[in-house]
Amino acid sequence: MGDELRHLVDEAAIKRVHVRYCRAVDRMDWDLLRSCYHPGAVDDHGSFRGGVEEFVGRLAELLPLLASTTHFIGNQLVEIDGDRAWMESYTRAYHRIPASAGAPAGDYVLNLRYVDRLERRGGEWRIVDRVVVHDSERTDPVAGGRDGVAEGWQVGARDRTDPSYRRASP
Repeated sequence: MGDELRHLVDEAAIKRVHVRYCRAVDRMDWDLLRSCYHPGAVDDHGSFRGGVEEFVGRLAELLPLLASTTHFIGNQLVEIDGDRAWMESYTRAYHRIPASAGAPAGDYVLNLRYVDRLERRGGEWRIVDRVVVHDSERTDPVAGGRDGVAEGWQVGARDRTDPSYRRASP
């Protein structure tokens, strides 16, 4: 494979790491989340800085308190140097706060940038160091039915029962 084609293939693989990360968090798929990091990786989310297992444990405690999360990926800048890479991924994260004791549901919306160092080991790109940059936030009230989801819609699940895990038979 030529150098230019190898670069494009590597860049696509690196970008997919962040796509898998967002899916893993939104579906609370802890095995998929672990697959985004090499052993010994460090994640710095501001209020949390530590290893992957501690990070997964923290999310496993906090995310079930939310009705849902949705991570939307925007610009992704990748720089590759051999088996090492740097990536900055702009992301908007929506965290649905359920209604409680007279308070309506709300969407906690964050504009984030994930700044990652990645390495290719055994042919696989994964994160070795992540810093989450918090650019802005807001909370929006939610109007509507069940925490803002209209009746009749198929509602996503935050586990492997979600429709996105189903694959059509060939």
